[in-house]
Amino acid sequence: MRKAFHVADLSRGQAYTILGSAALMMTLAMGIRQNLGLFQAPASRELGIAISDFALAISVQQVAWGLSQPFAGILADKYGTRWVSLAGSLILVAGLWLTATAESALPIVVGSGVLFGIALACTTSGITANIAARVVRPERRTLAFGIVSAAGSVGTMVTAPLAAWLLTHDGWRVGLWAFALLAVLMLPAAWIGSRADKLPNGRATDLDLTLGKALGEARRHPGYVVMALAFFVCGLQLVFVTTHLPTYLAQCGMDPSYSALVLMLVGGFNIVSSWLFGWLGDKYPKRLLLGGIYLLRSVALVLFFSFPPTPLSVVLFGATLGILWLGVIPLVNGLVVQIFGLRFLSTLTGIAFLSHQAGSFLGAWGGGYLFDLVGSYDLAWKVAVMIGLVAGTMQLLMNDRPTARMQALQPATA
Repeated sequence: MRKAFHVADLSRGQAYTILGSAALMMTLAMGIRQNLGLFQAPASRELGIAISDFALAISVQQVAWGLSQPFAGILADKYGTRWVSLAGSLILVAGLWLTATAESALPIVVGSGVLFGIALACTTSGITANIAARVVRPERRTLAFGIVSAAGSVGTMVTAPLAAWLLTHDGWRVGLWAFALLAVLMLPAAWIGSRADKLPNGRATDLDLTLGKALGEARRHPGYVVMALAFFVCGLQLVFVTTHLPTYLAQCGMDPSYSALVLMLVGGFNIVSSWLFGWLGDKYPKRLLLGGIYLLRSVALVLFFSFPPTPLSVVLFGATLGILWLGVIPLVNGLVVQIFGLRFLSTLTGIAFLSHQAGSFLGAWGGGYLFDLVGSYDLAWKVAVMIGLVAGTMQLLMNDRPTARMQALQPATA
Protein backbone atom coordinates (compact mmCIF):
# COMPACT_ATOMS: atom_id res chain seq x y z
CA MET A 1 0.00 0.00 0.00
CA ARG A 2 1.27 3.48 -0.84
CA LYS A 3 2.07 5.73 2.06
CA ALA A 4 -0.49 8.51 2.43
CA PHE A 5 0.59 12.07 3.16
CA HIS A 6 -1.22 15.23 4.15
CA VAL A 7 -1.96 18.38 2.15
CA ALA A 8 0.55 20.20 4.31
CA ASP A 9 3.27 17.87 3.00
CA LEU A 10 2.78 19.12 -0.56
CA SER A 11 4.88 21.96 -1.90
CA ARG A 12 3.12 24.67 -3.86
CA GLY A 13 4.73 23.33 -7.03
CA GLN A 14 3.51 19.78 -6.38
CA ALA A 15 -0.03 21.00 -5.71
CA TYR A 16 -0.05 23.08 -8.90
CA THR A 17 1.32 20.16 -10.91
CA ILE A 18 -1.41 17.80 -9.70
CA LEU A 19 -4.16 20.37 -10.20
CA GLY A 20 -2.79 21.39 -13.60
CA SER A 21 -2.70 17.78 -14.77
CA ALA A 22 -6.29 17.19 -13.67
CA ALA A 23 -7.30 20.40 -15.43
CA LEU A 24 -5.47 19.34 -18.62
CA MET A 25 -7.26 15.98 -18.63
CA MET A 26 -10.62 17.72 -18.33
CA THR A 27 -9.62 20.41 -20.87
CA LEU A 28 -8.90 17.82 -23.54
CA ALA A 29 -11.91 15.62 -22.79
CA MET A 30 -14.43 18.46 -22.74
CA GLY A 31 -12.79 20.37 -25.58
CA ILE A 32 -12.97 17.37 -27.89
CA ARG A 33 -16.48 16.51 -26.76
CA GLN A 34 -17.88 20.01 -27.29
CA ASN A 35 -16.60 20.13 -30.87
CA LEU A 36 -17.87 16.76 -32.11
CA GLY A 37 -20.89 18.52 -33.62
CA LEU A 38 -18.60 20.22 -36.15
CA PHE A 39 -18.00 16.82 -37.77
CA GLN A 40 -21.70 16.03 -38.11
CA ALA A 41 -22.40 17.52 -41.55
CA PRO A 42 -19.23 16.43 -43.42
CA ALA A 43 -19.29 12.91 -41.95
CA SER A 44 -22.97 12.50 -42.77
CA ARG A 45 -22.43 13.65 -46.36
CA GLU A 46 -19.48 11.36 -47.02
CA LEU A 47 -21.03 8.29 -45.41
CA GLY A 48 -24.49 8.88 -46.87
CA ILE A 49 -26.19 8.79 -43.48
CA ALA A 50 -28.85 11.10 -42.07
CA ILE A 51 -27.96 14.03 -39.83
CA SER A 52 -30.20 12.42 -37.23
CA ASP A 53 -27.94 9.34 -37.19
CA PHE A 54 -24.98 11.44 -36.05
CA ALA A 55 -27.21 13.39 -33.68
CA LEU A 56 -28.32 10.07 -32.19
CA ALA A 57 -24.70 9.41 -31.21
CA ILE A 58 -24.59 12.67 -29.25
CA SER A 59 -27.88 11.83 -27.53
CA VAL A 60 -26.61 8.35 -26.63
CA GLN A 61 -23.45 9.99 -25.31
CA GLN A 62 -25.49 12.09 -22.87
CA VAL A 63 -27.29 9.00 -21.56
CA ALA A 64 -24.11 6.89 -21.36
CA TRP A 65 -22.31 9.71 -19.56
CA GLY A 66 -25.08 10.10 -17.00
CA LEU A 67 -25.51 6.37 -16.37
CA SER A 68 -21.75 5.79 -16.08
CA GLN A 69 -20.98 8.71 -13.77
CA PRO A 70 -22.17 7.15 -10.47
CA PHE A 71 -20.24 3.93 -11.16
CA ALA A 72 -17.09 5.81 -12.15
CA GLY A 73 -17.48 7.77 -8.92
CA ILE A 74 -17.85 4.63 -6.82
CA LEU A 75 -14.68 3.15 -8.32
CA ALA A 76 -12.74 6.39 -7.85
CA ASP A 77 -13.84 6.72 -4.23
CA LYS A 78 -13.00 3.11 -3.44
CA TYR A 79 -9.83 2.46 -5.45
CA GLY A 80 -8.56 5.94 -6.37
CA THR A 81 -8.74 8.03 -9.51
CA ARG A 82 -5.67 6.64 -11.30
CA TRP A 83 -7.05 3.57 -13.01
CA VAL A 84 -10.46 5.14 -13.56
CA SER A 85 -8.99 8.16 -15.35
CA LEU A 86 -6.43 6.13 -17.31
CA ALA A 87 -9.14 3.71 -18.47
CA GLY A 88 -11.38 6.65 -19.40
CA SER A 89 -8.60 8.24 -21.44
CA LEU A 90 -8.00 5.01 -23.36
CA ILE A 91 -11.73 4.54 -23.95
CA LEU A 92 -11.95 8.09 -25.33
CA VAL A 93 -9.10 7.37 -27.77
CA ALA A 94 -10.89 4.16 -28.80
CA GLY A 95 -14.12 6.08 -29.36
CA LEU A 96 -12.37 8.60 -31.61
CA TRP A 97 -10.65 5.78 -33.53
CA LEU A 98 -13.96 4.01 -34.08
CA THR A 99 -15.57 7.24 -35.31
CA ALA A 100 -12.64 8.21 -37.56
CA THR A 101 -12.70 4.82 -39.31
CA ALA A 102 -16.50 4.55 -39.55
CA GLU A 103 -18.16 3.50 -42.80
CA SER A 104 -21.71 3.57 -41.43
CA ALA A 105 -23.76 5.09 -38.62
CA LEU A 106 -23.31 2.24 -36.13
CA PRO A 107 -19.58 2.80 -35.36
CA ILE A 108 -20.29 6.48 -34.83
CA VAL A 109 -23.08 5.74 -32.34
CA VAL A 110 -20.86 3.27 -30.49
CA GLY A 111 -17.69 5.40 -30.68
CA SER A 112 -18.92 8.96 -30.21
CA GLY A 113 -21.96 7.82 -28.26
CA VAL A 114 -21.43 4.90 -25.88
CA LEU A 115 -17.62 4.93 -25.54
CA PHE A 116 -17.35 8.69 -25.41
CA GLY A 117 -20.02 8.92 -22.72
CA ILE A 118 -18.25 6.35 -20.54
CA ALA A 119 -14.92 8.12 -21.08
CA LEU A 120 -16.33 11.48 -20.02
CA ALA A 121 -17.65 9.95 -16.80
CA CYS A 122 -14.10 8.78 -16.01
CA THR A 123 -12.18 11.95 -16.92
CA THR A 124 -14.27 15.05 -16.19
CA SER A 125 -15.74 16.91 -13.23
CA GLY A 126 -16.69 13.96 -11.01
CA ILE A 127 -13.12 12.67 -11.08
CA THR A 128 -11.23 15.96 -11.23
CA ALA A 129 -13.21 17.23 -8.22
CA ASN A 130 -11.98 14.20 -6.29
CA ILE A 131 -8.41 15.19 -7.12
CA ALA A 132 -8.83 18.91 -6.45
CA ALA A 133 -10.54 18.35 -3.09
CA ARG A 134 -7.53 16.52 -1.70
CA VAL A 135 -4.83 18.89 -2.91
CA VAL A 136 -6.03 22.18 -1.42
CA ARG A 137 -6.89 23.37 2.06
CA PRO A 138 -10.56 22.98 3.07
CA GLU A 139 -11.24 26.73 2.97
CA ARG A 140 -10.11 26.86 -0.70
CA ARG A 141 -11.80 23.74 -2.03
CA THR A 142 -14.72 25.34 -3.85
CA LEU A 143 -12.33 27.71 -5.61
CA ALA A 144 -10.22 24.71 -6.68
CA PHE A 145 -13.37 23.04 -8.03
CA GLY A 146 -14.08 26.20 -10.02
CA ILE A 147 -10.58 26.47 -11.48
CA VAL A 148 -10.56 22.86 -12.65
CA SER A 149 -14.11 23.22 -14.01
CA ALA A 150 -13.04 26.28 -16.02
CA ALA A 151 -10.57 24.05 -17.83
CA GLY A 152 -13.42 22.49 -19.78
CA SER A 153 -14.25 25.80 -21.42
CA VAL A 154 -10.60 26.55 -22.15
CA GLY A 155 -10.46 23.27 -24.04
CA THR A 156 -13.50 24.20 -26.11
CA MET A 157 -11.96 27.50 -27.14
CA VAL A 158 -8.60 25.93 -28.03
CA THR A 159 -9.86 22.90 -29.96
CA ALA A 160 -12.61 24.69 -31.93
CA PRO A 161 -10.29 26.62 -34.28
CA LEU A 162 -8.09 23.52 -34.69
CA ALA A 163 -11.11 21.44 -35.69
CA ALA A 164 -12.37 24.13 -38.07
CA TRP A 165 -8.97 24.44 -39.78
CA LEU A 166 -8.56 20.68 -40.20
CA LEU A 167 -12.10 20.29 -41.53
CA THR A 168 -11.43 22.97 -44.13
CA HIS A 169 -8.02 21.69 -45.25
CA ASP A 170 -7.90 17.95 -44.58
CA GLY A 171 -11.41 16.64 -43.96
CA TRP A 172 -13.32 15.20 -41.02
CA ARG A 173 -11.37 11.95 -40.68
CA VAL A 174 -8.04 13.75 -40.33
CA GLY A 175 -9.65 16.09 -37.81
CA LEU A 176 -10.78 13.15 -35.69
CA TRP A 177 -7.33 11.52 -35.90
CA ALA A 178 -5.82 14.79 -34.68
CA PHE A 179 -8.27 14.76 -31.77
CA ALA A 180 -7.23 11.17 -31.02
CA LEU A 181 -3.58 12.26 -30.84
CA LEU A 182 -4.57 15.07 -28.49
CA ALA A 183 -6.49 12.59 -26.36
CA VAL A 184 -3.31 10.52 -25.91
CA LEU A 185 -1.97 13.46 -23.86
CA MET A 186 -4.70 12.69 -21.34
CA LEU A 187 -2.79 9.57 -20.26
CA PRO A 188 0.21 11.32 -18.64
CA ALA A 189 -2.14 14.00 -17.31
CA ALA A 190 -4.28 11.31 -15.67
CA TRP A 191 -1.22 9.57 -14.22
CA ILE A 192 0.22 12.77 -12.70
CA GLY A 193 -3.13 14.13 -11.50
CA SER A 194 -3.93 10.85 -9.77
CA ARG A 195 -0.96 11.34 -7.44
CA ALA A 196 -3.63 12.96 -5.28
CA ASP A 197 -4.77 9.41 -4.47
CA LYS A 198 -1.98 9.35 -1.87
CA LEU A 199 -3.77 12.10 0.01
CA PRO A 200 -6.62 11.16 2.38
CA ASN A 201 -10.16 11.43 1.05
CA GLY A 202 -11.73 11.85 4.46
CA ARG A 203 -10.95 12.26 8.14
CA ALA A 204 -9.36 9.29 9.81
CA THR A 205 -12.50 8.82 11.90
CA ASP A 206 -14.83 8.44 8.90
CA LEU A 207 -12.67 6.31 6.62
CA ASP A 208 -14.68 3.25 7.67
CA LEU A 209 -17.83 4.81 6.19
CA THR A 210 -19.27 2.28 3.74
CA LEU A 211 -20.89 3.00 0.40
CA GLY A 212 -24.24 1.74 1.67
CA LYS A 213 -24.15 4.08 4.66
CA ALA A 214 -23.13 7.01 2.46
CA LEU A 215 -26.01 6.36 0.05
CA GLY A 216 -28.37 6.05 3.01
CA GLU A 217 -27.22 9.43 4.33
CA ALA A 218 -27.78 11.01 0.92
CA ARG A 219 -31.21 9.46 0.49
CA ARG A 220 -32.34 10.72 3.88
CA HIS A 221 -30.88 14.22 3.54
CA PRO A 222 -33.64 16.49 2.14
CA GLY A 223 -31.13 19.10 0.99
CA TYR A 224 -29.23 16.64 -1.18
CA VAL A 225 -32.49 15.43 -2.74
CA VAL A 226 -33.50 19.03 -3.51
CA MET A 227 -30.07 19.76 -5.00
CA ALA A 228 -30.23 16.69 -7.25
CA LEU A 229 -33.74 17.60 -8.45
CA ALA A 230 -32.66 21.18 -9.15
CA PHE A 231 -29.68 19.82 -11.09
CA PHE A 232 -32.20 18.04 -13.35
CA VAL A 233 -33.67 21.43 -14.24
CA CYS A 234 -30.18 22.83 -14.82
CA GLY A 235 -29.50 20.19 -17.47
CA LEU A 236 -32.90 20.68 -19.05
CA GLN A 237 -32.47 24.44 -19.49
CA LEU A 238 -28.93 24.35 -20.80
CA VAL A 239 -29.36 21.58 -23.35
CA PHE A 240 -32.67 23.07 -24.50
CA VAL A 241 -30.79 26.26 -25.38
CA THR A 242 -27.75 24.64 -27.02
CA THR A 243 -29.90 22.23 -29.03
CA HIS A 244 -32.69 24.51 -30.18
CA LEU A 245 -31.27 28.04 -30.25
CA PRO A 246 -29.93 27.68 -33.83
CA THR A 247 -33.37 26.65 -35.09
CA TYR A 248 -35.04 29.47 -33.15
CA LEU A 249 -32.68 32.11 -34.52
CA ALA A 250 -33.12 30.77 -38.07
CA GLN A 251 -36.88 30.98 -37.56
CA CYS A 252 -36.43 34.61 -36.64
CA GLY A 253 -34.42 35.28 -39.81
CA MET A 254 -31.02 35.71 -38.18
CA ASP A 255 -27.74 34.66 -39.78
CA PRO A 256 -26.49 31.20 -38.64
CA SER A 257 -23.23 32.78 -37.50
CA TYR A 258 -25.03 34.20 -34.48
CA SER A 259 -25.65 30.69 -33.14
CA ALA A 260 -21.92 29.99 -33.26
CA LEU A 261 -21.29 33.37 -31.63
CA VAL A 262 -23.55 32.49 -28.69
CA LEU A 263 -21.71 29.22 -28.09
CA MET A 264 -18.35 30.96 -28.31
CA LEU A 265 -19.48 33.58 -25.79
CA VAL A 266 -20.80 30.88 -23.50
CA GLY A 267 -17.43 29.12 -23.64
CA GLY A 268 -15.47 32.29 -22.91
CA PHE A 269 -17.64 33.51 -20.06
CA ASN A 270 -17.76 29.99 -18.60
CA ILE A 271 -14.12 30.41 -17.67
CA VAL A 272 -14.95 33.53 -15.66
CA SER A 273 -18.07 31.91 -14.21
CA SER A 274 -16.34 28.78 -12.94
CA TRP A 275 -13.62 30.76 -11.20
CA LEU A 276 -16.01 33.43 -9.89
CA PHE A 277 -18.53 31.07 -8.29
CA GLY A 278 -15.74 28.86 -7.00
CA TRP A 279 -14.27 31.90 -5.24
CA LEU A 280 -17.67 33.10 -3.99
CA GLY A 281 -18.56 29.60 -2.80
CA ASP A 282 -15.72 29.69 -0.27
CA LYS A 283 -17.08 32.95 1.18
CA TYR A 284 -20.88 32.82 0.96
CA PRO A 285 -23.60 30.13 1.35
CA LYS A 286 -23.39 27.87 -1.66
CA ARG A 287 -27.12 27.11 -1.70
CA LEU A 288 -27.91 30.82 -2.12
CA LEU A 289 -25.42 31.21 -4.95
CA LEU A 290 -26.73 28.08 -6.68
CA GLY A 291 -30.36 29.11 -6.30
CA GLY A 292 -29.48 32.57 -7.56
CA ILE A 293 -27.93 31.10 -10.71
CA TYR A 294 -31.09 29.11 -11.49
CA LEU A 295 -33.35 32.12 -10.90
CA LEU A 296 -31.23 34.53 -12.93
CA ARG A 297 -30.93 32.02 -15.76
CA SER A 298 -34.73 31.78 -15.89
CA VAL A 299 -35.00 35.58 -15.95
CA ALA A 300 -32.51 35.67 -18.82
CA LEU A 301 -34.64 33.19 -20.78
CA VAL A 302 -37.73 35.34 -20.24
CA LEU A 303 -36.01 38.53 -21.38
CA PHE A 304 -34.49 36.90 -24.46
CA PHE A 305 -37.45 34.90 -25.75
CA SER A 306 -40.09 37.55 -24.99
CA PHE A 307 -38.81 39.87 -27.72
CA PRO A 308 -37.58 39.35 -31.29
CA PRO A 309 -33.83 38.67 -31.19
CA THR A 310 -31.37 41.33 -32.34
CA PRO A 311 -27.57 41.15 -32.72
CA LEU A 312 -27.20 43.00 -29.42
CA SER A 313 -29.65 40.79 -27.53
CA VAL A 314 -27.94 37.65 -28.88
CA VAL A 315 -24.54 38.86 -27.65
CA LEU A 316 -25.92 39.80 -24.23
CA PHE A 317 -27.78 36.49 -23.97
CA GLY A 318 -24.65 34.49 -24.81
CA ALA A 319 -22.53 36.39 -22.27
CA THR A 320 -25.22 36.09 -19.57
CA LEU A 321 -25.64 32.35 -20.14
CA GLY A 322 -21.88 31.90 -19.95
CA ILE A 323 -21.76 33.61 -16.55
CA LEU A 324 -24.65 31.42 -15.33
CA TRP A 325 -23.47 28.14 -16.87
CA LEU A 326 -20.64 26.04 -15.41
CA GLY A 327 -20.55 28.05 -12.20
CA VAL A 328 -22.98 25.46 -10.82
CA ILE A 329 -20.32 22.71 -10.87
CA PRO A 330 -18.02 24.00 -8.10
CA LEU A 331 -21.06 24.89 -6.00
CA VAL A 332 -22.62 21.42 -6.29
CA ASN A 333 -19.27 19.77 -5.52
CA GLY A 334 -18.77 22.15 -2.60
CA LEU A 335 -22.21 21.41 -1.15
CA VAL A 336 -21.59 17.66 -1.28
CA VAL A 337 -18.31 18.10 0.63
CA GLN A 338 -19.98 20.47 3.11
CA ILE A 339 -22.83 18.05 3.85
CA PHE A 340 -21.15 14.64 3.57
CA GLY A 341 -17.37 15.16 3.55
CA LEU A 342 -14.84 13.90 1.02
CA ARG A 343 -15.16 10.14 1.43
CA PHE A 344 -17.73 9.54 -1.32
CA LEU A 345 -17.53 12.86 -3.17
CA SER A 346 -17.31 11.36 -6.67
CA THR A 347 -20.13 8.90 -5.99
CA LEU A 348 -22.60 11.47 -4.65
CA THR A 349 -21.81 14.11 -7.27
CA GLY A 350 -22.12 11.35 -9.88
CA ILE A 351 -25.63 10.49 -8.74
CA ALA A 352 -26.60 14.17 -8.87
CA PHE A 353 -25.08 14.39 -12.34
CA LEU A 354 -27.22 11.49 -13.50
CA SER A 355 -30.20 13.68 -12.63
CA HIS A 356 -28.61 16.51 -14.66
CA GLN A 357 -28.23 14.26 -17.70
CA ALA A 358 -31.82 13.07 -17.46
CA GLY A 359 -32.81 16.72 -17.62
CA SER A 360 -30.46 17.23 -20.57
CA PHE A 361 -32.15 14.44 -22.50
CA LEU A 362 -35.59 15.89 -21.78
CA GLY A 363 -34.45 19.40 -22.71
CA ALA A 364 -33.27 18.25 -26.14
CA TRP A 365 -36.12 15.85 -26.91
CA GLY A 366 -38.92 17.72 -25.09
CA GLY A 367 -38.05 21.02 -26.73
CA GLY A 368 -38.33 19.40 -30.16
CA TYR A 369 -41.56 17.63 -29.23
CA LEU A 370 -43.22 20.85 -28.04
CA PHE A 371 -41.99 22.65 -31.15
CA ASP A 372 -43.60 20.02 -33.38
CA LEU A 373 -46.75 20.16 -31.26
CA VAL A 374 -47.40 23.91 -31.41
CA GLY A 375 -45.16 25.08 -34.26
CA SER A 376 -42.99 27.39 -32.14
CA TYR A 377 -40.74 27.42 -29.09
CA ASP A 378 -43.08 29.61 -27.02
CA LEU A 379 -44.46 26.78 -24.89
CA ALA A 380 -41.06 25.12 -24.51
CA TRP A 381 -39.25 28.18 -23.15
CA LYS A 382 -42.14 29.04 -20.85
CA VAL A 383 -42.02 25.53 -19.35
CA ALA A 384 -38.22 25.81 -18.96
CA VAL A 385 -38.64 29.15 -17.17
CA MET A 386 -41.44 27.96 -14.89
CA ILE A 387 -39.62 24.89 -13.62
CA GLY A 388 -36.40 26.91 -13.38
CA LEU A 389 -38.07 29.39 -11.03
CA VAL A 390 -39.42 26.54 -8.91
CA ALA A 391 -36.03 24.80 -8.80
CA GLY A 392 -34.21 28.02 -7.96
CA THR A 393 -36.57 28.78 -5.08
CA MET A 394 -36.26 25.23 -3.73
CA GLN A 395 -32.47 25.50 -3.96
CA LEU A 396 -32.47 28.75 -1.97
CA LEU A 397 -34.46 27.07 0.79
CA MET A 398 -32.60 23.75 0.83
CA ASN A 399 -31.28 22.28 4.05
CA ASP A 400 -27.50 22.51 3.69
CA ARG A 401 -26.62 21.43 7.22
CA PRO A 402 -23.95 18.72 7.47
CA THR A 403 -25.08 15.25 8.46
CA ALA A 404 -25.01 14.26 12.13
CA ARG A 405 -21.84 12.30 11.41
CA MET A 406 -20.14 15.39 9.96
CA GLN A 407 -21.36 17.63 12.76
CA ALA A 408 -19.84 15.25 15.30
CA LEU A 409 -16.52 15.56 13.47
CA GLN A 410 -16.50 19.37 13.32
CA PRO A 411 -13.74 19.78 15.91
CA ALA A 412 -11.53 17.37 13.92
CA THR A 413 -9.09 18.57 11.30
CA ALA A 414 -10.27 18.12 7.70
